[in-house]
Amino acid sequence: MADPADSFRFATIWCGSIYHSIPKPMCTVTYIVHGRDKYFTSNRDENKLRPVAAMPQTITWNGKNITFPRDPHAGGTWFAVTQTGTIAILLNGAFETHVPVYPYKKSRGLVLLEMVAEEYVHEFFEQYDLSGIEPFTIILFNHDRLFELRWNSRRKFSKQLAADKNHIWSSATLYSAAVSKKREDLFRIFEATHPFRDAGIIRNFHSDNHADDQNGFIINRSNGIQTQSITQAILREDQLTLIHQDLFSKEQQEQVIQLTKRIAIRE
Repeated sequence: MADPADSFRFATIWCGSIYHSIPKPMCTVTYIVHGRDKYFTSNRDENKLRPVAAMPQTITWNGKNITFPRDPHAGGTWFAVTQTGTIAILLNGAFETHVPVYPYKKSRGLVLLEMVAEEYVHEFFEQYDLSGIEPFTIILFNHDRLFELRWNSRRKFSKQLAADKNHIWSSATLYSAAVSKKREDLFRIFEATHPFRDAGIIRNFHSDNHADDQNGFIINRSNGIQTQSITQAILREDQLTLIHQDLFSKEQQEQVIQLTKRIAIRE
């Protein structure tokens, strides 16, 4: 099969033109572990002028089946999973908000796809030339390890996280440090007061604006920034379930992916 990056070439050029004037925020991500199961949930916050992403599709790239909702104007994605159990989720910005310096050579969503097509994603990130790429954060689960990968336009930052603990992230381009802390507090209250039942209870938490249209988990700001969708990956021992909810059309898609044997961790 031809490299899907070729079919994205026009989209990448498009990304470098008219959409410069549209803010590119996104998003909120939580990671919850329950027993041997792991739950990754992401809210995509975008300007209402930006086209809504297509429902998740599967492509074959570098011998891997990658399933993801595709951003129609840049061709990439913010949430991708593979049949070997790799999960990668993109947040725009690194540690703080930044002033974009256009043009960028490639969209961050395309970088995410290139990364998950590799077997050892963390090593690929360390070697990848990110010059000319806008700052980002990627939450990565690969070979049973959880990573937080950041690029601030000058250097890379990589941190392995405790995969047996719950975590939350808020996009640096959309939420201040104080607001991110408040949202983490809401998450910790949710943990303490809502006994785990199923994946739906996590999506319900992500579907609440918590009485705050500006900074809740579902936002609707006067500048046009709105929560467009909720995407969730449920990783079990032998299968991965991907659920995508389009909050505008109310359409929901659920896919079950049978996992193939994973290669042993390379120390």
